[in-house]
Amino acid sequence: MSNFSLKSLLSRADLQREKAKDYRNIVIIQVIIVSAGLVLSEPVLANSKSEQSKLIISIFSFFAATYAFLQWDLLRNFTNSRPLIIGILIALSLTIVVGILGEFPYYQFIEIPDRQTYLLTLHSVLFPIEVIVICFAISDLFSGNFMTPDKLWGAACIFLMIGISFGSLYDLISIARPGSLGGDFELGFPNYAECVTYSFSILGGVDSGLQPSRLIRNISIIEAVWGGLYGMLIIGKLLGLPREEIKS
Repeated sequence: MSNFSLKSLLSRADLQREKAKDYRNIVIIQVIIVSAGLVLSEPVLANSKSEQSKLIISIFSFFAATYAFLQWDLLRNFTNSRPLIIGILIALSLTIVVGILGEFPYYQFIEIPDRQTYLLTLHSVLFPIEVIVICFAISDLFSGNFMTPDKLWGAACIFLMIGISFGSLYDLISIARPGSLGGDFELGFPNYAECVTYSFSILGGVDSGLQPSRLIRNISIIEAVWGGLYGMLIIGKLLGLPREEIKS
């Protein structure tokens, strides 16, 4: 039997447990990615070619690839559309393989004549996938009439996913228009790490110290408003739901 239809055969209780597990796994990877972007970026910003930086980039790339496929696995909880599921899996697989071949820090497997266009293409594929998963996850989170464990993990997952996806959007803009973030950051992991840092600074109400372009500044206002609105909606929704006892 196809793995794509397997989850449709699970009981409601089993499906909720499966979603809670998928959300939890993504939250763990998200925390690692955000922590790496916030804490480990300094040596990479100083010299991305050093042995320490190469190790950091390699580890970060592994978790980033894992995060991408965990998003795909989460998506399978929300839809039985085989074209969508298979299409996203193919897009993710090709993007990650091409990304590794071109960005592996220890050895460049393929020569990239125009790195800016190369990175722009990769991120233009990944960002819409993030948006699709977020839309499905939000729709799932606000459905149902009971408080269940998957909703708690889902609320945390979506919040972190919003911060990371806005970071991806800022990175995409910075690739298309270098310097848009307000600093001279090397394209790739250094710029992405700064974009993620800036994104969570906006969500956390912390001054990032950067002076981005008007476009990024305006988008960051949307992120700040959306982050605050999301928090209020989540509190109102989850606190207003009765708890459901899930039987084995």
